Amino acid sequence: MEALIKVENLKKYFEIKKSMLSKPLQVKAINGISLEIPKGVIFAVVGESGSGKSTLGRVILKLIDPTSGKVFFDGQDITSLKSKDMIKYRKQMQIVQQDPYNSLHPRKLIKDIVGEGLKIHYKLSAEEIYLRIKEILECVGLREEHMFRYPHEFSGGQRQRIAIARALVLRPKFLVLDEPTSALDVSVQARTLALLCELKENFDLTYLFITHNLAVVDYMASHVAVMYLGKIMEIGSKDDIFFRPKHPYTVSLLEAIPSVGKGKRVRMIPRGEIPSPVNLPKGCLFHTRCVQAKDICAKKDPQEVEISPGHMCRCHLYS
Repeated sequence: MEALIKVENLKKYFEIKKSMLSKPLQVKAINGISLEIPKGVIFAVVGESGSGKSTLGRVILKLIDPTSGKVFFDGQDITSLKSKDMIKYRKQMQIVQQDPYNSLHPRKLIKDIVGEGLKIHYKLSAEEIYLRIKEILECVGLREEHMFRYPHEFSGGQRQRIAIARALVLRPKFLVLDEPTSALDVSVQARTLALLCELKENFDLTYLFITHNLAVVDYMASHVAVMYLGKIMEIGSKDDIFFRPKHPYTVSLLEAIPSVGKGKRVRMIPRGEIPSPVNLPKGCLFHTRCVQAKDICAKKDPQEVEISPGHMCRCHLYS
């Protein structure tokens, strides 16, 4: 399958200072990631909080500049582009934020929130903009009359539909969905996920779906990358990750899903808490919590190993 997004050895380090006199410390949010997102798929990135998932999404969109590495969009290296050269790519790459209560301007009408991008990227008349806004709101299950209301007049689910409409009104090719349902009630989550699946088909979209909810991944995604402390531990098809997991971290995430009627089994629960990205462990990043860790895991960072075509794992158990 042809790749829409290609990432090569991507790194993003943030500098922080504890005091005026101290040396700056580096938070290694993304620490050498390479992946490809084929056109027309839902590619999920999963992992615990602090693993770097959201930062990865923002660097791919060039909302944050990378420390090093490259991002290709539809064959074009966008990491070296200046702001004025990025404008024509902005409308093709959009994001839906996690919190629908904070992502919409509270003092703007819905028509102005959804239509702002149209005014920036297209030379359209007021009537054309109005019709485009009306059309996209109807696509997400809202009505024309909602254009003249403010965000506080809507429920959380409706606000997220407005955020989705704002992203889709520009007719993008690629959409980053950063935990788009985590702030919603369970019943609203289901309807929102069904809507996203429908919109993907209708608009021929490619999704990067960022989440910690593996049940959502099972419902939505076709490809999955498992992140831990800024690196990808395992990557493959959904069936590879869910039915043939190899990395102990992937197994531990799957073990954490509540199950009914499976009887007693050995559970690979990670020890302790996720380390600080300021002071990363030597060797394998996961060895401090891994129940299968060997001596080499504390000394040497494992290389990525191809388990089967398209299924990669970073673990000494297979190297």
